[in-house]
Amino acid sequence: RQEDLDMEEMWMRFIEDLGDRVTGPMKFRLLLQPVMAVIFAVVSGLKDAKAGTSPYFWSLMTDPAHRRYMLKDGWKSVGKIFVLALILDVVYQIVVQRFVYPGEAIVVALVLAIVPYLLVRGLVTRLARR
Repeated sequence: RQEDLDMEEMWMRFIEDLGDRVTGPMKFRLLLQPVMAVIFAVVSGLKDAKAGTSPYFWSLMTDPAHRRYMLKDGWKSVGKIFVLALILDVVYQIVVQRFVYPGEAIVVALVLAIVPYLLVRGLVTRLARR
């Protein structure tokens, strides 16, 4: 079916484009943005440990009563880094690909900002409590 071929082509382009980001221009952001997210996660994780709250990601998944507050708190920490990652990826796409794929930009921003933040904040909370 044509739809299956179109979807397959989209995924192949997506994977190829992601690989090109590692060797292309502006590759410094692939290190800088996760480092910034980790710094904010460490600060937030230490605050969580001091306040005696549960590790962030675990609480986010298991505590629906506080989820809204936790999402706001997390976004306040990492939101600017996410937006910066999004903007820089759009600039990269304009410069290199001469076209913007919004889905790719969102995935890249999530991987560079949100994922490191989620992984590190809870880990820091656990380690700081010991």
